[in-house]
Amino acid sequence: MTRPALTLHLAAPRGFCAGVDRAIKIVEMALEKWGAPVYVRHEIVHNKYVVDDLRAKGAVFVEVLEECPTDRPVIFSAHGVPKAVPAAAAERQMVYVDATCPLVSKVHIEAARHAENGLQMIMIGHAGHPETIGTMGQLPPGEVLLVETPEDVAQVEVRDPGRLAFVTQTTLSIDDTADIVAALRARFPAIIGPHKEDICYATTNRQAAVKAMAPDCDALLVVGAPNSSNSKRLVEVASKAGCRYAQLVQRAADIDWRALEGIRSIGITAGASAPEVLINEVVDAFRGRYDVTVNQVVTAEEHVEFKVPRVLREPA
Repeated sequence: MTRPALTLHLAAPRGFCAGVDRAIKIVEMALEKWGAPVYVRHEIVHNKYVVDDLRAKGAVFVEVLEECPTDRPVIFSAHGVPKAVPAAAAERQMVYVDATCPLVSKVHIEAARHAENGLQMIMIGHAGHPETIGTMGQLPPGEVLLVETPEDVAQVEVRDPGRLAFVTQTTLSIDDTADIVAALRARFPAIIGPHKEDICYATTNRQAAVKAMAPDCDALLVVGAPNSSNSKRLVEVASKAGCRYAQLVQRAADIDWRALEGIRSIGITAGASAPEVLINEVVDAFRGRYDVTVNQVVTAEEHVEFKVPRVLREPA
């Protein structure tokens, strides 16, 4: 029986970013240096496959510092943590390693600098996301106000409209964030924004690749976790860019084949915390059902690399 032909547009860049790569490396190097178990506060990155793999190597994932024994190292996730967390670890005399993505740390430094200059902060982000909690937790309660939509901007109550600055979560939709920034600038003309966009290069590049290929795709799949902000944004970007059907899948087993009946072209990309092995698994699933022609859609090249903390580069 002849298999139907399918053009598979494969986004590049896709998958792991430098911050995720560094965070996973930090856990692996900590296990090498100190042996198992090594504790990790919150999922190191939002991907079940990655977390399960590290768990099998001896990492123990917890949600609060109090669950960690004081005699074992603890690692803080790539999303960042409130200032109170490393302070509590130091007070308990724990060995800790901060795996916060350097681009998230940049936002933390920015917020602290504005606060030192007497400015109240507005953060564009998603309530409850660990990165938002971590960034807002860099300053005392009430010093960072959260907005999620342009409508929120109209409701936000500030101390002094002339003494404001804003920062953003690094994994947001570029287009949606632009609308919120426009609303902030319209309501608070004196508000100070970042020197360089807070949305990270990896989020920007992955969204640009999806925009480039979405019009040529009958459907588009994003390989990523349901709790991954940047992965969910890719699904939204695909839909807004004209793709009729966009779906988030953790791995090949999650593909809704009935929804894909009759397609002749599909786009595949992956969120910044999804490993290449899962992308290959999805591509192989299509090869098993279709006569696949792969078209690489290259919109940028990434050569970013972040060093791991010095404590892991020094001998035990």
